[in-house]
Amino acid sequence: MSHPDDLLVDIAALVESEQSSQMSLTVVVPGAVITGRLAPETMWKERVAEVLRDSEKLGFFSAVFTASGRGGEPPRSGARPTHLHFHVARILQGSFGIPDTGGMYRVALADVSAWTIGDIGYSDQ
Repeated sequence: MSHPDDLLVDIAALVESEQSSQMSLTVVVPGAVITGRLAPETMWKERVAEVLRDSEKLGFFSAVFTASGRGGEPPRSGARPTHLHFHVARILQGSFGIPDTGGMYRVALADVSAWTIGDIGYSDQ
């Protein structure tokens, strides 16, 4: 999508303003279907930084995601979001999701070609 869907941008802005991580969403982007919960950008960056800090080999990358690092500036007040920040998310592939436990994904709103409210899961029944 060259121009993000205004309704989806409004949902992302509400997630940012309310600092909520309870909105479930499924999006279609080139090469993937991603399903999970949205998180505010600052919350998402904090969690990514925590995971990286706990890694012996990747710990130094955590600074990029913190306020003191290059990418850690908080979003400008009133700025329209440009990305969705998923946590507890999976890439849907065939009859299962990758990873099983959920991952952290950042998706450009401009890349979303279709979306629906809700977290899509699979069942054997």
